[in-house]
Amino acid sequence: MDELKVFTGSAHPALTLAVAEYLGIPMGECEVSEFSNENIFVRVLENVRQRDTFVVQPLSSPVNRNLVELLIMIDALKRASAGRITAVVPYYAYGRTDKKDQPRVPITARLIADLLTVAGANRLLTVDLHAAQIQGFFNIPVDELTALNILGDYFAKKDFDSLVVVATDIGISKRARDLATKLNAPLAIMEKRRIGNQDRTETLNVIGEVSGRVALTVDDEIDTAGSLVNTVATLIDQGAKEVYACCTHPVFSSRAMPRIAECPVKEVVVTDSLPIKDGKKLGKITVLSIAPLLGEAIHRIHTGSSIGAMFE
Repeated sequence: MDELKVFTGSAHPALTLAVAEYLGIPMGECEVSEFSNENIFVRVLENVRQRDTFVVQPLSSPVNRNLVELLIMIDALKRASAGRITAVVPYYAYGRTDKKDQPRVPITARLIADLLTVAGANRLLTVDLHAAQIQGFFNIPVDELTALNILGDYFAKKDFDSLVVVATDIGISKRARDLATKLNAPLAIMEKRRIGNQDRTETLNVIGEVSGRVALTVDDEIDTAGSLVNTVATLIDQGAKEVYACCTHPVFSSRAMPRIAECPVKEVVVTDSLPIKDGKKLGKITVLSIAPLLGEAIHRIHTGSSIGAMFE
């Protein structure tokens, strides 16, 4: 493990520290600062020549600053002759812009992939991409982990009677089905549509039986929580006894926290793929750590072991 180095950007140092503790190594020493003109400066403070290096940086708010910082850190490691550079991006921002669904719009998820590759990343390690096809945007190896097992183990311990797993839209239905299988529960799907380019959705219908059951909604991320509020209201209208929610990425932007506080959802279970500031913590929000998941994946990448075997 002496050849393994794990560095952190400024987005989520607590997660990187937990990963390093799992691996039993100290965090790599690196100086990251910002000049008065908002230019970012990075200096690697230890020898990384021919080392296997990992940079942990979720693309959290402020997204664009954290993205540029990650690119600069990768470039610094490349110019310091690192043997291999893996960008560990638990949350891949711009994941929704994965196709041209309107005239004259960008495919920003592909642009981010190109930027990471040109900067010098040799591989990507991420968690629950918004769209699986984003892996194909890269010409370098991509390892996509999933937090479904962590979320599933948490709810399995609750031992609900008459549980139904609800996919918040058709796009997440495969992952929701996998979670439903793990919990030995039936699956329901919310049919909804997004209104223009706004962060608003209109729930249309529930496909499946939820009346008299405890409903568990599944999504890859919660952003403004507008979709969550609509889903919970619809499920209760359809006769669900209680509604729980889970997701991998707690973006929690805009009015998400007040909406969750006012919403009748019993509990919202998320991971620490993104930092949650103290002002965004509520009693009904539970945070599970993905540090062991990332740590084990980093160890397997470093030693040449199988990543897929982690989920078999």
